[in-house]
Amino acid sequence: MNESLVLTDDIAAVSKIPLFKANGVACDVRGKSDGRLDLCVVHSERPCAGAGVFTLNDVQAAPVVLTRQLLSTGNAMHGIVCNSGNANACTGDQGLRDAEKMSFETSSKAKAPQGSFLVCSTGRIGEPMPIGRIVSGIDNCVHTLSHLPDAAERASQSILTSDTRPKGCLVSWESDGHSLSLGGFAKGAGMIEPNMATMLAFLFTDVKMKQGLLQEVLSASVRKSFNRISIDGDMSTNDTVLLLANGASEQEISEKRPKALEDFHDAVDRACLDLAEKIVSDGERITKVVRLEIEGAPDDASAEKVARSVGNSLLVKTSWYGSDPNWGRLVHAAGYARVGVQMDSIDLFYEDAPALLKGVPQVENRERWKEVVSAERFTIRINLNLGMGCCTMLSTDLTEGYVDFNKSE
Repeated sequence: MNESLVLTDDIAAVSKIPLFKANGVACDVRGKSDGRLDLCVVHSERPCAGAGVFTLNDVQAAPVVLTRQLLSTGNAMHGIVCNSGNANACTGDQGLRDAEKMSFETSSKAKAPQGSFLVCSTGRIGEPMPIGRIVSGIDNCVHTLSHLPDAAERASQSILTSDTRPKGCLVSWESDGHSLSLGGFAKGAGMIEPNMATMLAFLFTDVKMKQGLLQEVLSASVRKSFNRISIDGDMSTNDTVLLLANGASEQEISEKRPKALEDFHDAVDRACLDLAEKIVSDGERITKVVRLEIEGAPDDASAEKVARSVGNSLLVKTSWYGSDPNWGRLVHAAGYARVGVQMDSIDLFYEDAPALLKGVPQVENRERWKEVVSAERFTIRINLNLGMGCCTMLSTDLTEGYVDFNKSE
């Protein structure tokens, strides 16, 4: 690991990446005339290589379809335009035309090549886009783009929906005597399930890298970060992670520079993991964040199945909310993952306190179990003792507040 790598909490991180400008404005996407920030633009003065990872939902929103298409051309990108308050999902041909209009208008106003602005949307599904107000917002936003931190903060605030706070981070490091940086911002609080859901994350860097390699790095990082979180087990139509590299540092990273590539991969990993944890910690009406460590599975894929089964179980989540160290619910959820779990092989720990050893309850530790699950953050480790497979996942409890919050939009 590169000892020079530093991760900081920074919702204005994009303002620290050379030649990127940003801003967020209010254009009344929700039609409530409440002045809420709901549209942002991030613009690179230099052309960027772009990479993206998207929802696996069969029903995909128009901006996801369009952004996939734009990245598939291999053309250079110049930025991102994103609105909150309306998902532009399940909106038919008009929705796709509206997404195309957002890209077209942003490219035109920014005097960038057509098709060089990627599009994202988040919010209510099935509602027509107020495209007239959005186009006016794009015009306002592009003409007020800035390198200043307050503009970057507005951009990070403009993509929020049910979030309680903006989420951002900055990673800086030294490579071959050169200072490099990567940073960005994200949103997400509900409909969060492995393979991403109702979450957006935008990352920006000054390194120079070819698109194919950039995509490989981003995909690998997403697999072990955004794809390993769960709040409510739902999967959205819109979730997207984007990474733009504008090469402002003039430092090209490739397979020919393995140490520099390793350092960059580490930086992307750190940023993705940080933003993923912030999303989980801001889950809708949650009170606890739980780290699940699955070990000793037949293989990594089996470990992930167990982690998902346990982390998405409503019975498990509600027991965490009630501070109930009900290891029986954990074991039964692990069992229905159908990976060959054997009860007499399971070791299960609440932090450092064994609950099961080779399937035998360690009841003398009951008070310690209760103490652990009463905390706001804790770790549960399950060793299946069947092989070398492992997986780590972040999950949350499930509360009455979540149900009440989601009874209607």
